[in-house]
Amino acid sequence: MAASGGDAKLFARGKVAELRQELLSSSKKDKNHTAKKIALKKIVANMTMANNDMIALFPDVVAQMHIQSLEIKKMCFLYLVNYARMKPDIAMKALPVLKTDVGDTNPLIRALALRTMGYVHVREYVEACLSLLRNLLRDPDPYVRKTAAFCVAKLYDHDKALIEASDLIDKLNSMLKDENPTVVSSALAALLDIWERSENIKLTIDYSSASKIVQILPDCSEWGQTYILEALMSYVPGDTAEALLLAERITPRLSHSNSSVVLTCTRVVLYLMNYIADEVQISSLCRKLSPPLVTLLAKGPEIQYLALRNALLILQRRPEVLRNDIRVFFCKYNDPIYVKVTKLELIFMLATERNIREVLTELREYATEIDVHFVRKSVRAIGKLAIKIEPAARDCIDSLLELVATKVSYIVQEATVVIKNIFRKYPNRYESIISILCQNLDSLDEPEAKAAMIWVIGEYADRIENSDELLDDFLYSFADEPVEVQLALLTATVKLFIQRPTKGQELVPKVLKWATEETDNPDLRDRGYMYWRMLSTDPELAKKIVMGNKPAISAESEKLDPATLEEMCLNVGTLATVYLKPVQQVFRNARARKLADSPALQKHTLPTVVAMEQHKHLPSILNGAGPSPSVQGESEATNRQNLSAAVDAADAYFQSLDTNMAGMAINGDDGFGGSPTTAQAGETQYVVNQNNPQQIYQPQVGSGANGDLLLL
Repeated sequence: MAASGGDAKLFARGKVAELRQELLSSSKKDKNHTAKKIALKKIVANMTMANNDMIALFPDVVAQMHIQSLEIKKMCFLYLVNYARMKPDIAMKALPVLKTDVGDTNPLIRALALRTMGYVHVREYVEACLSLLRNLLRDPDPYVRKTAAFCVAKLYDHDKALIEASDLIDKLNSMLKDENPTVVSSALAALLDIWERSENIKLTIDYSSASKIVQILPDCSEWGQTYILEALMSYVPGDTAEALLLAERITPRLSHSNSSVVLTCTRVVLYLMNYIADEVQISSLCRKLSPPLVTLLAKGPEIQYLALRNALLILQRRPEVLRNDIRVFFCKYNDPIYVKVTKLELIFMLATERNIREVLTELREYATEIDVHFVRKSVRAIGKLAIKIEPAARDCIDSLLELVATKVSYIVQEATVVIKNIFRKYPNRYESIISILCQNLDSLDEPEAKAAMIWVIGEYADRIENSDELLDDFLYSFADEPVEVQLALLTATVKLFIQRPTKGQELVPKVLKWATEETDNPDLRDRGYMYWRMLSTDPELAKKIVMGNKPAISAESEKLDPATLEEMCLNVGTLATVYLKPVQQVFRNARARKLADSPALQKHTLPTVVAMEQHKHLPSILNGAGPSPSVQGESEATNRQNLSAAVDAADAYFQSLDTNMAGMAINGDDGFGGSPTTAQAGETQYVVNQNNPQQIYQPQVGSGANGDLLLL
């Protein structure tokens, strides 16, 4: 505690004049330069505080660099790196001292001087460092050689052309044969960094080189192991046996204590799997990937989150991983919300018919927690599971109804949204719960929930006794509702009219008038005109369109597209996987990774190839066998003729629009609402006209007919 308190005093704001006086004061008794060390510590501490500039002391600090003390040199070099760009002319005075230190007998001072020269972005420093590096890359001390390797990458960042014109990159390549594992890993790291920044340099590793660097993995530090594993991503297996052997040799790194080593090793194994043909071996490797990912969940929340995001990615590519480990993703009470939400996504992905009861019990617990955002996600997960696992749909719905019974507003609203999706997935199966939803209409105040409930009322208007009254209640606030709700109300009202004309005849003209005349939203206005036109020209066609089969709904809509998934699997463990976005969207200058072609590459298993094959077969699945070329040519010619005829018919229609409108009048008046017109003998249809919305005509219903349905 005493030392900590002493260091805290160093950060007290100091005046430049006082610090200069302390720095320049000298005493013959102070042989260890204690006073200068304290003064330099104060200067460095003040330098790190953004609001206290120490640049005025530049000449005085440079003057202290000749003192043969490693501690003083470290602080002087740190100061030099920080301010050299602002004072390049004074920084030149330090260059001779640095050159002298590079020849020092102490390897720590040699490495420190070299590292400082590499950090200073001044032209003279770069050129001086370039000439010194040729010797230091062959220095007898491995620490100096390691520092020199990193310095080459630093200089490449300063001046690409200068380094490419020199022989330093070739010397880096030769360092891969060094006997010291740390030097080899540092040289690999430097080469990787140069390759990332260069468009002219290609990094290739053959099997013998890959085998050698894998051999030294156990002798390297955790950073060195990460560098070596990263470099293995540039190795392209020539055959399946090479890829399998290399994958087996690096799998012991999966049990390393460092999370970076584990995730980088996972990435390499996933990469090599693309070149392995044996499915049994791939399954074996997938089983080996599960325990390390589970172990990472015992670390801090930040590491947990990174592991969970990568697990989301890996599961999409290799579903065999973590298949039986769903319990480890159950949320703990003290997990941060970002960890809980990601675990929820993994629980959904790993849920199957075998474990669905256990999962639903867990999700019901989550839905009673305090965090509203997490509760909403949990309720939505239950609804998505009903869509994903058809045999469990009834259990999921029962769980949702239990939650709706709590009468908690946000739970009811979220449940309403997901139940709408369940109705879409399983039409005419679970409509008995509509009455329960209708009892909770007063709880709905969010646009998405309102739109979902309105959709349910419109879709099942013929089964809800008071559907017209329920819609009428929503219509009171039509003008104040968001567009999402207005669109839902417009469609639901038209559905009500189609299914129960006598119930909907009063509402349709009112809603169509609002949608076409009293709104500024083009989507709402266009939909209103479309419905009005369909109802006024061909009610039967309107019924087929509005009440037609809905597109299939799926719970797997959040999957990555195949190209992104393929690229992201080559970047496991990087920041891009947290966002689940392509690397170049996260880092603008990053190099996009792609699987290199090889005879061993299993192209038929790649997500992009699988997707293309599915896309090719889609037309034949939908339409049966494809037409022959001659039939296809005739069909195209017929389509062109039909299109031309349709255009002519449209022109004629709009020219005679007034006549058509007059023809819709009944007894000389403009008809609206439930005005029946006789299309054929014994067939009555309802026609809607936009004019005179207040005038309502009751339909003439024959004896024994149901007035709530269209007579067909």
